[in-house]
Amino acid sequence: MTDRPLPGAGVAEAAPGPLPTAVGPEPVKSAPSGAGRGTPRPSRRSPLARGGWTPWLYLAPALVVIGGLLVYPVYQLGLISFLEYTQAQVSGGEPTSFQGFGNYAALFRDEQFWQVLLATVVFAGACVVSTLAVGCALAVLLTRVRAVPRLALMLAALGAWATPAVTGSTVWLLLFDPDFGPVNRVLGLGDHSWTYGRYSAFALVLLEVVWCSFPFVMVTVYAGIRAVPSEVLEAASLDGASQWRIWRSVLAPMLRPILVVVTIQSVIWDFKVFTQIYVMTNGGGIAGQNLTLNVYAYQKAFASSQYGLGSAIGVVMLLILLAVTLVYLRLLRRQGEEL
Repeated sequence: MTDRPLPGAGVAEAAPGPLPTAVGPEPVKSAPSGAGRGTPRPSRRSPLARGGWTPWLYLAPALVVIGGLLVYPVYQLGLISFLEYTQAQVSGGEPTSFQGFGNYAALFRDEQFWQVLLATVVFAGACVVSTLAVGCALAVLLTRVRAVPRLALMLAALGAWATPAVTGSTVWLLLFDPDFGPVNRVLGLGDHSWTYGRYSAFALVLLEVVWCSFPFVMVTVYAGIRAVPSEVLEAASLDGASQWRIWRSVLAPMLRPILVVVTIQSVIWDFKVFTQIYVMTNGGGIAGQNLTLNVYAYQKAFASSQYGLGSAIGVVMLLILLAVTLVYLRLLRRQGEEL
């Protein structure tokens, strides 16, 4: 019986030489000179050139509508503010003449304009602070109550929000009526007139503005709070933080983008309040003591037929709101907030 070699026993003998080295990446060969002249290079085109026009195509219909409803009226407002445009020009009795900055010069020389501007700024600031305070407090309350009270509060708030400004102002006048209003009877104030005094009239209008404005803040902030992870709030509670401390140190920083939106919206809405002031103070109060810029512009444009001067007031309001919004956003950008 002959011995047979095991399978593969003669492989080493048949392939003499050095052992193969470990497999690894092949060394990179240097490209010959001039080889990169015809090779494509990475594109350095702008994002718009690389398909970035697609979002703008989808936004084009909305931009056209906004341009027609916003840009053109603003253009007309600015144009009329540089013209002598009264009832005589509207009826065609006299030609329209270019006044340059004459309407603005007359406006800035008017002492009543500066008084109305100061009153508007103070009144709008009080409305914004009160609206944010009430809306944020009720938003936190919604997270603490059960389903049925939460639903009742939401329905009541949305009902106030959906009420037209004229209707809401009329209802508030009836509630605070000196003869038949239930508020004076409950408080024992007799026939006290809330709209006679300047500050009491502003306070009454402020309450109505906050009543019809806080639901937007409440719903928006409540949605933001529900998006905050519950583990974060539980950790703050376990560390012994109070509700005010949780809001100030945890919720407010996390909800800052949402608070920016509601603050800017409140500033714009409250700065140009018209219906509540006009209805509840009968056109601006006694001797114009409760005028705001919007009502003041209405009186100059339509009651006095000085359309150029009224347009100048509208342009000033627009510039003030743009300046406030841009400054606020710039401060947030400096703090590193992404908007």
